[in-house]
Amino acid sequence: MSSDVSAWFRANGPESAAASPLFRLAAEASDGHTATAMLYDRWRAIVRRSPDATALVDTATGLALTFAALADLAEQEGRREGAWVFPRGHSVAFVVDVLAGWRDGKAVCPLEPGTSAPALPVPPDGIAHLKFTSGSTGVPRGIAFTGSQLAADADQIVATMGLRPEWPNLGVISMAHSYGFSNLVTPLLLHGIPLVLVPAPLPESLARAASGFEGMALPAVPAMWRAWQEAGCVPTNVRLAISAGAPLPLALEEAVFARSALKLHNFLGSSECGGIAYDRAGTPRTDERVVGTALDGVSLATGRGGCLEVRGAAVGTSYWPESDPALSDGCFRTSDFVEIGASGAVRWLGRAADVINVAGRKLAPETVEAALRTHPGVRECLVFGAESPDDPRGETIVACVESPGVSSAELRAHAAARLPAWQVPREWWPVESLASGARGKLPRAEWRARWRAGK
Repeated sequence: MSSDVSAWFRANGPESAAASPLFRLAAEASDGHTATAMLYDRWRAIVRRSPDATALVDTATGLALTFAALADLAEQEGRREGAWVFPRGHSVAFVVDVLAGWRDGKAVCPLEPGTSAPALPVPPDGIAHLKFTSGSTGVPRGIAFTGSQLAADADQIVATMGLRPEWPNLGVISMAHSYGFSNLVTPLLLHGIPLVLVPAPLPESLARAASGFEGMALPAVPAMWRAWQEAGCVPTNVRLAISAGAPLPLALEEAVFARSALKLHNFLGSSECGGIAYDRAGTPRTDERVVGTALDGVSLATGRGGCLEVRGAAVGTSYWPESDPALSDGCFRTSDFVEIGASGAVRWLGRAADVINVAGRKLAPETVEAALRTHPGVRECLVFGAESPDDPRGETIVACVESPGVSSAELRAHAAARLPAWQVPREWWPVESLASGARGKLPRAEWRARWRAGK
């Protein structure tokens, strides 16, 4: 981002934003020829509707922008060279870069802080946005989206979750990740949902950011919810609590509800298609594997081998630059095993890539993890398969467990009481911390590699 946002705002103040000659929203009409024109038109309509309402607060710098002031900053931005814009970081600059890209008809490719811009070819006609998968199931892949697909994801999330302008979003998750972009950035720019950026998910930062608001929405990952629950610092003015990025342990959901009377709404999504399923219930689930029902506008079915298929207006165009039949023709064919009940409830059974081969029998590691998490001393666990010394064609079940003060023998007995004998882990690996990644995912492949390397 070329301009110094903080310096500009201190010099001009919010009252001068709407009067600035740079603020030309009402005077200009889109030419309609770019992939991002529709997105920028929707943004301009939001600004015209609520120019003086607070849009974006950066608690790290104290900067607060109205919709008019944010629009003015985007208009200040000079035109970039090339076909792409690469927003980075967790600040006002990220949002302004997105808007500048939309304004100039450039494809937007969000990146995590410190990530170098990739050398990308010119995008195909109609492509407005490129996401990268997390790489949790292999090498990260690019996913191409049109402007209408990106907007559809925001529309479905806002409608399903009930996001509203009077409940600003507390922004603690990465805006570059699909979860953060769809739950924080596009609701702000396409629906006028204010965003309050929190520099770090620390208790004091969270409390400071939430103060002064009657209600807030807080999308986060299970590791954050666990830390806040244990610290007793979940803000009392949170009206909508969302958990995504990794499976939400039932015990954590129950503990937050008991302590704060706050329901954690489990949310399942994917970079390839945006939001998939959402737990709309007002009380904790009774089955940890149930992730919710389809978002408004999303159609779910089981395909070949019992894997989930997702259809809807938000499904990406294709992997890019290399395509794959798994993402084509408005359908994302996942590698997630599921059951879909008569009520539409989706029961997630695990990923095909993670299945453990135990002497010819197949086991989803999530089955073992769910059983282990019922032990009150287990904070977190991760199960995977490793080469078996007894059977070169099969695998040994390894349980990597964060459970201070609990012996492996006790955990083995706990598992044996809840699982068939062949599903009880043979190897137990106690660790101090099973830290999740920035996106909330437990890096199964990374821990498996450590095990193979001798821990």
